[in-house]
Amino acid sequence: MTTFRNHCPHLDSVGEITKEDLIQKSHGACQDCKVRGPNLWACLENRCSYVGCGESQVDHSTMHSQETKHYLTVNLTTLRVWCYACSKEVFLDRKLGSPPSLPHVRQPQQTQDNTVQDFKIPSNTTLKTPLVAVFEDLDIEIEEEDELKARGLTGLKNIGNTCYMNAALQALSNCPPLTQFFLDCGGLARTDKKPAICKSYLKLMTELWHKSRPGSVVPANLFQGIKTVNPTFRGYSQQDAQEFLRCLMDLLHEELKEQVMEIEEDPQTLTSEEAVEEEKSQSDVDFQSCESCSSSEKAENESGSKGFAEDSSETTMLIQGADDLEMAKDWQREKMCNKINKAESEVELDKDRDTVCDTVDLNSQETVKVQIHGRASAQSASPKRKKQHKKYRSVISDIFDGTIVSSVQCLTCDRVSVTLETFQDLSLPIPGKEDLAKLHSSSHPTIVKAGSCGEAYAPQGWIAFFMEYVKRFVVSCVPSWFWGPVVTLQDCLAAFFARDELKGDNMYSCEKCKKLRNGVKFCKVQKFPEILCIHLKRFRHELMFSTKISTHVSFPLEGLDLQPFLAKDSPAQIVTYDLLSVICHHGTASSGHYIAYCRNNLNNLWYEFDDQSVTEVSESTVQNAEAYVLFYRKSSEEAQKERRRISNLLNIMEPSLLQFYISRQWLNKFKTFAEPGPISNNDFLCIHGGIPPRKASYIEDLVLMLPQNIWDNLYSRYGGGPAVNHLYICHTCQIEAEKIEKRRKTELEIFIRLNRAFQEEDSPATFYCISMQWFREWESFVKGKDGDPPGPIDNTKIAVTKCGNVMLKQGADSGQISEETWNFLQSIYGGGPEVILRPPVVHVDPDVLQAEEKIEVETRSL
Repeated sequence: MTTFRNHCPHLDSVGEITKEDLIQKSHGACQDCKVRGPNLWACLENRCSYVGCGESQVDHSTMHSQETKHYLTVNLTTLRVWCYACSKEVFLDRKLGSPPSLPHVRQPQQTQDNTVQDFKIPSNTTLKTPLVAVFEDLDIEIEEEDELKARGLTGLKNIGNTCYMNAALQALSNCPPLTQFFLDCGGLARTDKKPAICKSYLKLMTELWHKSRPGSVVPANLFQGIKTVNPTFRGYSQQDAQEFLRCLMDLLHEELKEQVMEIEEDPQTLTSEEAVEEEKSQSDVDFQSCESCSSSEKAENESGSKGFAEDSSETTMLIQGADDLEMAKDWQREKMCNKINKAESEVELDKDRDTVCDTVDLNSQETVKVQIHGRASAQSASPKRKKQHKKYRSVISDIFDGTIVSSVQCLTCDRVSVTLETFQDLSLPIPGKEDLAKLHSSSHPTIVKAGSCGEAYAPQGWIAFFMEYVKRFVVSCVPSWFWGPVVTLQDCLAAFFARDELKGDNMYSCEKCKKLRNGVKFCKVQKFPEILCIHLKRFRHELMFSTKISTHVSFPLEGLDLQPFLAKDSPAQIVTYDLLSVICHHGTASSGHYIAYCRNNLNNLWYEFDDQSVTEVSESTVQNAEAYVLFYRKSSEEAQKERRRISNLLNIMEPSLLQFYISRQWLNKFKTFAEPGPISNNDFLCIHGGIPPRKASYIEDLVLMLPQNIWDNLYSRYGGGPAVNHLYICHTCQIEAEKIEKRRKTELEIFIRLNRAFQEEDSPATFYCISMQWFREWESFVKGKDGDPPGPIDNTKIAVTKCGNVMLKQGADSGQISEETWNFLQSIYGGGPEVILRPPVVHVDPDVLQAEEKIEVETRSL
């Protein structure tokens, strides 16, 4: 089925080739560096005989493609064809002959080039006919060939202390929902943002899971792209695998995210969960790692990541942006700002919510009313922004997003505040001997936590600190069995979700009392993700010392029951998880080596991935591993039975009068998710029910056609929709798109003209300062990288008021524009405040000026 899904418009440029010619070229060498195979690449352009090396060497084949615009190239070892323009694998049989008839399914009437011409819009764009779903699209049975030689067992070469990256990539590669998305829906890996991490990841997954199964590949392109964005991974020092995972998943989400259509509702009728979610969606709280019940990480707004997404080869910034050094500082600053105290965020979130009332049961305590208060807007134009309620989703958020509900009760007035937080992984503390005793004792229901178990009991003072450090060092060196019972993953989860007393330095700021009060915090999971990522906090960094907790944590390979940590009102149906992969770290806090143990989804056997070495191991080997990061997947026999039932229905030849179109992304969820949720066709429809013009060119990558009996079964089981029997390009969206494009062009041209005149001034009397954060958003809009215009100009972060005058804050991220440019932008977007700089005027003494003129006249006369 892959053959029919990977149409490439560049296949027409392929010349006459034979397999014998390719085999003969494989015995040659790179025409530039003379290196010999394997993994040479041959250009397929007509009348071009170039052969170049791949990523494992200098990658002359890619350089040749960029210089000559010859996009198609074939690997002379695996005979796979790659298109640099489409950034995906293509197949020559698409060009050499018409595709064979699809089994058991009637073909729709198509023209010779698989397009239809009856969907017309003013720009003469046409829609291609989506393919018909066949047995392979929904089949989950393992082919006999895969049983003999399972795919996905390809190693990754170490390219300079990159074992942390290789282990993380192998663990993600063996998460079927994510990998199947890139293999089956690779056409959706589209982005205009640089460095296009999603395209590099797509290429890597295609190589790792190809049937030819090469021994190892080099993830050079992906690594290079991540290094350009995150300076932490530059150089050749050892890095943290969990931090790399977080960075990679953030970048993939940022490039693949799409705005979710939401029906506007009356704010007064929102539930507490909806109010919280909508408020969070305005700032696009995309990813955070739930460190503990007393701390959380929150993403900054999108401007930081948008700055990294700019094309480095672009002509110039309209206002010159920061160089690599500034990018590095911004990244580190954003990383530091993301670590905020959850107790403080509780107050902020409590203020930010729309006022609603709900009831919460606090573990057999009395039921109290929850009041979540709203915040009056500080900006004049904010009501206009508030109606937008932007919310984004991507395949990353669909798979890894979960929700934690936190409740804090004031012990003075009994007021309870509730917050919902999205997480992509749980960072669990590893409890010590004393903590285990308290966890297992009914007489100590409350455990005070401060980041990880044991910190709350740490003595104060330098001598006590030194003694505590020595104690931890000795504990880390002595086998764990010497100190007490075995720590289980359930113990770590119980420590994470234990009740937390907020007192002393960690008191709760009660909104009702208007004072710091003692409080109690409770955490439960409202929604479990499809794949749960668990990070065990083995590393401690204190001042100049770093230590590693080597305590063995036992974990189940199957049947991880998370029911005890589920909120009572949660709609979750499946709370049992099976292990997919585990990342292990061997060594100390200062040096070590990462490997990954992964279960192959095709044969259910466990393998050890140690860089380019892949070895089959027993289950006991995995269970004895020193786990650092674990990936668990929801387990459901019911979902597997449902997939088999639907797959069998495709074999039944049943005439249908109607054909239904369904989202490829949702079908991928149906194939790989335990809970795929309602059918969601809105990922290829606009709010008017048609195809958005920007998606018309690749509609075949978004949609599959289903027979009526299949649609009826899926719809009756999962609901959702909407049902789509006819595809057409939305004329309303086309008109709106043309208006937006005209607006972009006008604003950009006027700005360039005004800014050019400003640059030509010798000594401007005044400079108007503008926030670069807002300016980057506006620049992304006028350059077509962001579909929505920015809000009002917000100079509050760069302005400071002194003696009643608004002045530029020292070190602020700002740019300078002319008064005319400021008036132009302010007339469109509004906002403020005005921040004006006036260069100092040098006063010259008239007598000195006359003396200088006299000397100049005498000099000329001589």
